[in-house]
This record gives sequence, structure tokens and C-alpha cells, in this order.
Amino acid sequence: MGPGALPGPFYSMTIKLIVGLGNVGREYEDTRHNAGFWLVDAYARASGIALRQEKHFFGSVGKGAAVWLVKPSTFMNRSGQSVAALATFYKILPAEILVAHDELDLPPGAVKMKQGGGHAGHNGLKDIAARLGSPDFWRIRIGIGHPRELSLEQDVADFVLHRPSKDHQVLIDEAIAHARDVLPYAIEGPMGVATMKLHTRKKA
Repeated sequence: MGPGALPGPFYSMTIKLIVGLGNVGREYEDTRHNAGFWLVDAYARASGIALRQEKHFFGSVGKGAAVWLVKPSTFMNRSGQSVAALATFYKILPAEILVAHDELDLPPGAVKMKQGGGHAGHNGLKDIAARLGSPDFWRIRIGIGHPRELSLEQDVADFVLHRPSKDHQVLIDEAIAHARDVLPYAIEGPMGVATMKLHTRKKA
């Protein structure tokens, strides 16, 4: 546990900033690497939150009653520039930040939440941890599968920058809908309740 980390996921701190990771541009909008964008967009639509480009925060930003939303427009490997700018200006701690991102180590349709940990080669997570000076932010990990596990002849960089198959897109969309419905619990706290509800999804 790093300096300043709080013990366990069941404390009462709430989420004040939700970050969706992705790449800007029409050529990227339907690709697997943009799963974090998809979740923030889904929550913004459901909550009536308008996202507007804010140059000084390097991304598309929106404000709900109790939470900020941001989609960095810096491309994936500089995502931390946007997150750190917002966190610094509004005095938001790493443990009050939830980052939604694509996860190679989970199959399409799976979605998990955790606090802290490494970046496993994910450039967005790596840059956020570096810019915040801490890995202790929360993560919503949206499963997209791994080309090796899916028997695909693609390297990882190529895989994440292509759109999912129709069947996998359906599964990912279902996972994102579930995560969207759980986000209010993360905002209201405690995080343990949100984690439990996310991880106990009933299959249709």
C-alpha cells in the first residue's frame, strides 16, 4: 500500500471525478481502446450532463450534482495531463478519482473495479499515475479480451485500435450499462457498496 492509501475498499470516501480513457477522432471512436469514453458518455447521457471541451483541462468536461466527468483529449499516453489539471484545480485526491478503461485481462462482457495497482502496460493508467504521483486512484476495468485468448493473429497494439466483433460489442455494451448503473453508488459512497454491486451482476 502506497503512502496515503486508505485501508481496504469499504471506507466511506466518495468519488468526485470520473475519467473515461480513449483516443479522440472519428477513426478511434468505435475501437476497443475507447471503452472508457463509452462509459463516461453513457453516464453523461443517463444523467443529463453536458460534456464540453475545456482547453485548460485538456479534455471534454462535465459537472453533475456531486461529480466531475472528463474525457481527456490528449490521446491515451498523455491522459494524466487532463486528470492532474482537474484534480489539482478542484483539490481532488487520487482516492476520489475513478478511471474507466479497457482491460485486456478480462473477457468481453466482464467488468471489475479496484483501487490502486500497476498499469499492466496501459499507457493511459501509466501517465495518470505519473502525473498524480500516486497509483491509488480507482479503476473500472472494462473487459475487451486479449487477442491470444480470443485466438486472433493480432498484436495487442493493433487489437485495441480495432472495433470489436458484433457479438463482443453486445457483451461490452451490456457491461458498460451495468457499470453506468453502479456509478451513483460510487459517487454517494461508500465504495465498498459500489464494488459489491458491480461484482454481483446477475446474468440475463
